[in-house]
Amino acid sequence: MGLQCFFGGTTIQTLRMAVIPASSSSRFIFGKPLSKTLTLNSLSRRCSSINYLKKPPFTLLIKAFSSTAEQTAPSTESVENRMVKPQWKAAIDFKWIRDNKDAVALNIKNRNSNANLELVLELYEKMLAVQKEVERLRGERNVVANKMKGKLEPLERQKLVKEGKNLKDGLITLEEDLLKLSDELQQEAQCIPNMTHPDVPIGEEDCSTMRKMVGSPHEFSFPVKDHLQLGKELDLFEFDAAAEVSGSKFYYLKNEAVMLEMALVNWTLSEVMKRGFTPLTTPELVRSSVVEKCGFQPRGENTQVYTVEGSDQCLIGTAEIPVGGIHMDSILAESMLPLKYVAFSHCFRTEAGAAGTATRGLYRVHQFSKVEMFILCQPEESESYHEELIKIEEDLFSSLGLHYKTIDMASGDLGAPAYRKFDVEAWMPGLGRYGEISSASNCTDYQSRRLGIRYRPSESSTNPKKGKGKLAPTKFVHTLNATACAIPRMIICLLENYQQKDGSVVIPVPLRPFIGGLERIAPKFPQDE
Repeated sequence: MGLQCFFGGTTIQTLRMAVIPASSSSRFIFGKPLSKTLTLNSLSRRCSSINYLKKPPFTLLIKAFSSTAEQTAPSTESVENRMVKPQWKAAIDFKWIRDNKDAVALNIKNRNSNANLELVLELYEKMLAVQKEVERLRGERNVVANKMKGKLEPLERQKLVKEGKNLKDGLITLEEDLLKLSDELQQEAQCIPNMTHPDVPIGEEDCSTMRKMVGSPHEFSFPVKDHLQLGKELDLFEFDAAAEVSGSKFYYLKNEAVMLEMALVNWTLSEVMKRGFTPLTTPELVRSSVVEKCGFQPRGENTQVYTVEGSDQCLIGTAEIPVGGIHMDSILAESMLPLKYVAFSHCFRTEAGAAGTATRGLYRVHQFSKVEMFILCQPEESESYHEELIKIEEDLFSSLGLHYKTIDMASGDLGAPAYRKFDVEAWMPGLGRYGEISSASNCTDYQSRRLGIRYRPSESSTNPKKGKGKLAPTKFVHTLNATACAIPRMIICLLENYQQKDGSVVIPVPLRPFIGGLERIAPKFPQDE
């Protein structure tokens, strides 16, 4: 369940939260007393959807449109100015874009991005021209400076001083123009999505192809209930009180549902750790720049991200973001790779634009727990690790006895960072449909270039003239992420698939050791015949 969002736009929606008075025993939030209203902003990126074209007859090259973590001064431009300076510089290969503009243009359309390639190329050519002129003036200034070092007649020195001043003034103007062009180019180019795997289906979500189908729907000899009805009869959820306390799409888990969440988290962690993953818990407030560097992009004007007004922090929508940042601005030894993490966190999403029966109950909520897998590896290994991640997901869901299908998602459904994405959809009999329970994405070096995560190959080259070893140049790692267990949707699957005629719900065998040996959740109240 990929979070698709990107900061850097200017559209802001505000949801205000009342602050607990300073005299309250709960006055310390985020580590310090609050003296003003805490506001959560939903930022929206101006990149939206456009139509797609047909699949190209050639294999698209993999190229990361991304960045290092190079910092720049905060923007001081007015709101009226269309161009907003980015807080970090993207190490985008503009020459590659220019040389492969047809492939990039087609990819932009296939990915439903409205990145303005023509403007990017136009700004790039302008920047090159200004850059060339800056270099010319710098050269002339150096020539003048060198002449000034010699013995000169007063009139000649005065002439050179004047010439040097004119060159300096001209350079100041051109360098300002160059900085402005560079910032505008960055702003436009950061909309360009990652390239796409040649086997990805081209089109909208309905063009996605099924890779695998596992199991078959459970057969019931009684009317099937959905998780809302089961939760009410088994006293597992409280939605009405949560709506009063926090608003719609929030919930309380109660009784065995709490134990089931803990069991799912611990079982998932233990299973994934057996496969060589390091467990993590993560910060759940991160800098907005880290979200940007992970390359998240919204669909249309809707956004999924809550931000804290008056700060550069936001609530995470997935542990992929803080885990992606753990090695930010690092050069790793090749021997450290692959790095495999499995992270537990709470996730927060605005779910803007979501409505209808398909989103009722636990299916689409503002806050939930999730276990996420994340891998950093060498570029030539990322496709094999992508297969490993989807295999882990399939093994987990199969061991719980779920009926599901694995889908190779179409280009129009890929978020900006993903080179390829596999989704898993499980059968939810109470809802009468399949619902997404996980996804696994290969982001190649799209995120690592933005986050500044490199590795140094172990082999070194030798200079035959000097006979001294030389360090091999660094390369960007590839990053991959996958959902191991999204708790609310897994609870839906378990309740609806394991419901019994007497109103109880059987606990799958693998989870029982993690839930105190409990075998079934029994009704708390007498059931109507």
